[in-house]
Amino acid sequence: MAPLRFSANVSWLFPELPGLPARLRAAGSSGFRAAEVGWPYAEPPEALARAAREAGLQLVLINTPPGDREKGEMGLGAVPGRQAAFREGLEQAVLYAKALGCPRIHLMAGRVPQGADRAAVRGEMETVFLENLRHAAGVLAQENLVGLLEPINTRLTDPQYFLDTPQQGRTLSPCASCPFDSCALLESHGPLPGFSPSGSHLAEGGKTQPPVTNGRIPLADHGWEPDRKHPGVPAHRWACAGGTGPGPGGA
Repeated sequence: MAPLRFSANVSWLFPELPGLPARLRAAGSSGFRAAEVGWPYAEPPEALARAAREAGLQLVLINTPPGDREKGEMGLGAVPGRQAAFREGLEQAVLYAKALGCPRIHLMAGRVPQGADRAAVRGEMETVFLENLRHAAGVLAQENLVGLLEPINTRLTDPQYFLDTPQQGRTLSPCASCPFDSCALLESHGPLPGFSPSGSHLAEGGKTQPPVTNGRIPLADHGWEPDRKHPGVPAHRWACAGGTGPGPGGA
């Protein structure tokens, strides 16, 4: 197994700095050799590419656009009626990824619509998500890019997010890879029998399953955020991405 190497998520790290180029430079100065950005779209891709190059960083992951944040959207992949907007956002993400030399795009599922019952809309949202993922798989294959899905826990982080468990992500894995996020899993469900926080295995029905991941394991501690209710240490939002270069201390 290749050693795990840290990348800095500059959407979370260095919040005291005003823009993504400054955060990328700070990540490079801190010893990181790779970085990810949630939504880079407020900055020209040329400025981000230049900052990453000057900092000696490889950009390893960006997200698809969130949609209309003022209306509470957080991704569009599974949202009924927003298929055209998802595809437009995917085109924008591909343009940024190519300009930044970034090999991975997180295909955000989005939230259960306000006022809707999750169980009642699950089937429709899964159908929409699979339709969009099949489209994305074809687009990304042509561009030699990798699509990722990331479950987000609904107990503490985002109660409305649609994709909330690794098991749900596994059902969609033929269309995209799914990083194994131990933080999200533990926040959603608490300690699970057969679960290794290191991501080494997940037991289901007495059978040991491999981690649902493809080269990326998010490591997070949000205790520094004032709206979080659990303790932590100073801000960390790192992703272990094999082959992206050494992190601080040569990790």
